[in-house]
Amino acid sequence: MVAQAPTPVTQWGMPTAGPFRWTRPTTWPREALALAGYWAASRLVMIGMLRSGKAEQAIEVHRTYFGWYEVLRHGHFPVGDVTWQYPPGAALAMLAPGLLPFLTYLQAFAVLMLVTDAITQAALVRVSLRRNGGVHRGRSTAGAWMWALSMPLLLGMPFGRYDLPVTALAMAALLLMPSRPRVGGALAGIGAMVKVWPALVVLGAPRGRGTRQAWTSMCVSAAVLLVVLATVFDGALDFLTAQRGRGVEIESLGGSMLQVARELGWPGEVEMHYGSLEFLGPHVDLIARVSLLLTAVAFGWLLLWRFRARRWTPALPYDAALTAVLLFTVTSRVISPQYLIWLIGLASVCLTVRGTSQRPVAVVVLLTAAVTTIDYPLFFDAMIKGGWQPALVIVTRNGLLLSASLWSAARLWRASVSPLPALQEAPQTRRGPIRVA
Repeated sequence: MVAQAPTPVTQWGMPTAGPFRWTRPTTWPREALALAGYWAASRLVMIGMLRSGKAEQAIEVHRTYFGWYEVLRHGHFPVGDVTWQYPPGAALAMLAPGLLPFLTYLQAFAVLMLVTDAITQAALVRVSLRRNGGVHRGRSTAGAWMWALSMPLLLGMPFGRYDLPVTALAMAALLLMPSRPRVGGALAGIGAMVKVWPALVVLGAPRGRGTRQAWTSMCVSAAVLLVVLATVFDGALDFLTAQRGRGVEIESLGGSMLQVARELGWPGEVEMHYGSLEFLGPHVDLIARVSLLLTAVAFGWLLLWRFRARRWTPALPYDAALTAVLLFTVTSRVISPQYLIWLIGLASVCLTVRGTSQRPVAVVVLLTAAVTTIDYPLFFDAMIKGGWQPALVIVTRNGLLLSASLWSAARLWRASVSPLPALQEAPQTRRGPIRVA
C-alpha cells in the first residue's frame, strides 16, 4: 500500500483542504468544533440562570415585557406607561414570544434569544472560514471567539433583555454592507426602528454608490416599518417625546460623578424616575444638559471624521460603527448594563478583519463587560443606598468605557485621516480587497 500524505493544516489545526459542510459537524475544522462546544456549554449555564425565574432579568421579562405584550396584542402601544420609551419596532420583540404559544412567555423569550445568539455565533464563524476549512484571506476567527467568550460575562442578562436581536441586526447589516449594501442598509433601518442606535452602523460606509444605496435603503426600510406599525397600532409616535423628562441614571457617566459627590456630602437622592433609578437633587439638571451637549459634540466629531477620512480599508466601516456607538453610549444620560451587548457585538465584527484598528479597544470592552457584572447585579442594591465600594465599581466601569471611547476615536482617526509615512503608503495601495463571505 502507498502511504497517503497527511492533510495539510493551518497554524490553528484546521484542514486547508477537504469538504467542510455546516450540516455535517464531523467535517468541521477543530476551531469551529471548539467554538461550538464552548458556546453550547456556556449558554447552558446562562439559560440555567433564568430557569428558576427568580433572577432579576427573569422578573423583568415576567412583569414588564409580558405586561407590554398584553397591551400590544390588543393593538395599542403602552402610552400611559412611562417605562415605554422605545421606537415602535420594539413591539416586534415584545410580541415575538407569542409565536411559541406552547411555552410560557419567559420560556419563549429565552428560546428566541438563544436562537438569535446561535445564529449570530454561526455568522461570525462563517465570515471567517472558507468552505474548505481555511481562514478567508484577511479575515480572523477572533471575532467569533470574542462573541463566544464575552456573552457569558454578563451572566443571564443577554437572554433577559431584547438587546440581543437588535445587536444581531446591526451586526448583520455591517457584515452584509460590503457585498449587499441595500440589504445591509435595510437591516440597519429595521434595527433603528427597534432601538435607534443601529442607524449608526452605516456611518463608515465608503463614499460612492454603495454608500448611497445603504443610506437610502436604511431610510426607506425604517420609514416603511414606521408606517406599517403606525397603521396597526395606536400611539406609535409617542416615543418621540417619551425621553425628554429623563434625568441622570445612577450608572451613567454623570451618575458615577454624583455617586462620588454623594459620599463627599452632596445631598441628592436616588429615586425611580421615568422607568429607571435616577439621581434627584441640586445640579442634576446641569449634568443632564452637559451629557446632551457631549452627545452633540460626539456627533459633530463623527461628521468631521466622515468629511476628513481619506483611506477606506475593509475594516474601516466596522471600526467606525464601534467608535460611533461607544461615543453615544458614554455620553448618554442612561448607561444600562445591557448596552454592553451592543459593544461586544460591534467589537466582534471588528475582530473578524485582521486589519482592524480596534483590536486593543475590543480588549477594553471585554474588561468593561466583566466589571459591569460586578456593578450589576452584584453591587446594584448597594449602589442605590450609597457607599464607597459601589461608587468605586461604577467609576471603574465608566472609566474603562470612557477610555475605550477616546482610544477608539483616536485609533479610527489615525487609521483613516492622519497622514501615513511614505514607507507605509506604498503597500497600502497595492493591497487587494478582502473577499466577503
